[in-house]
Amino acid sequence: GKLELKPLWARALTMGDELHNRVSAGTSLFARTMAPHLVRAVADASAAAEVLEYLADFDLAIVPLTMAGCKAILDAAHGIEASTVVTAIARNGVEVGIRVSGLGDRWFVGPAQPVKGTYHPGFTEADGCPDLGDSAIIETAGFGGCAIAAAPTHVTVADEPGAAAAYTREMYEITLAKNSSYPIPTLGFQGIPTGIEIRRVVETGILPIVDTPVAHREPGRVRGVIGFGMSRPPMEAFVKALTAFGDRYLS
Repeated sequence: GKLELKPLWARALTMGDELHNRVSAGTSLFARTMAPHLVRAVADASAAAEVLEYLADFDLAIVPLTMAGCKAILDAAHGIEASTVVTAIARNGVEVGIRVSGLGDRWFVGPAQPVKGTYHPGFTEADGCPDLGDSAIIETAGFGGCAIAAAPTHVTVADEPGAAAAYTREMYEITLAKNSSYPIPTLGFQGIPTGIEIRRVVETGILPIVDTPVAHREPGRVRGVIGFGMSRPPMEAFVKALTAFGDRYLS
């Protein structure tokens, strides 16, 4: 049967998750939902136990499902004539690209930035690869760094009292709406900031926040990640997109 992600996301936000790096509640809810079905479907009890142990040990298990769900939502928002809404943010450790709903399949890129945050013992920012990965699709949908006020204990990026709430309030300045389907308890149950808009980014100078893990800059040097922190895509990408929008719709 199907798994309803939207109710799971909404509940996880009320339990201290932001759905990108602080996902303990989301993964726990996923495991609790799947456990009875798994036990009924798998004859080998040890195999079922192995799956459940994996979910118990790996907090980030819900992230790939969240990425897929956010991609489906944003693909539905893509291709709307004259829309200035960002429908994808992707990073490869060298460049960061954005895609805009009303500008077809063009990507607008700029240099990937270092990740500011907390590194595991023995590592520093100098060891980290610049911003990397496809998981910023989560922020593009309004979760993760955009909704970090929901995760005030996620101190890797919000290491001062009130910092998490301040980050999310900043994101309201560059988005078109508050999605009431996903309220944030620490902000009086306001909805998550939704619809990153290229004109607002350029006009305000405020860049979207991506709450991200950090890979080592040398591929294969370390298994897993070496830290967690906050990054922002380059303003250059948004300026290029806005210029292209003007060329297409205002010339």
